Amino acid sequence: MRIVAALMFAVVAAVAQAASTEELFNEFGLFGTWAAQCQQAASPVNPHVSISSPSAGLVLESHDLGSDFAVNRYSVLAAERLSAERLSVQVIFQPGAEGEERQKLVFRIREGTRRTLFNQPDGGPARVKDGVAVGNRSRTPVLKKCE
Repeated sequence: MRIVAALMFAVVAAVAQAASTEELFNEFGLFGTWAAQCQQAASPVNPHVSISSPSAGLVLESHDLGSDFAVNRYSVLAAERLSAERLSVQVIFQPGAEGEERQKLVFRIREGTRRTLFNQPDGGPARVKDGVAVGNRSRTPVLKKCE
C-alpha cells in the first residue's frame, strides 16, 4: 500500500511541475500575430495566425486566410515541449461547430519563426508530415512574428 501511495505522490508531483499550456506558449513566445509577410493581406499563401489567451488557462488560435475564406479557429487543449525548438499541441479545430475535430500538431519555433511540421486529426491520416502538406506536396509556410 505504501508503494502505491508513493507512486501516486510521484505522479501528482510530476503533473504539478509540468508547465501548463499557457506557460509553454509564453516560453516559446507564441502569443501575438504571425504571417509570412506581415505587411501583406492575409491569403492562403500568407495566412495571418493570431494566438491569444482571453482568460487563464484558455489558449485560442485563429487562421485568417483572407476575405474569401472562413477563419479557421483552434482551441488548444494541451501542449508538450518536445525539444528546445519543437512543441506538440492537442487542439480542437472549429470548436463548437458541427465539423469540429481533435487534431495533433507539431510546431517548430526558432529565431522568431514558426512552422507547422505535423498535423493529424484523431483517427485520420496525417495532413502534414515533415513540414509538407500531404494533399498537394507543398511546404508549410514559415511564419514570422509580426510587431
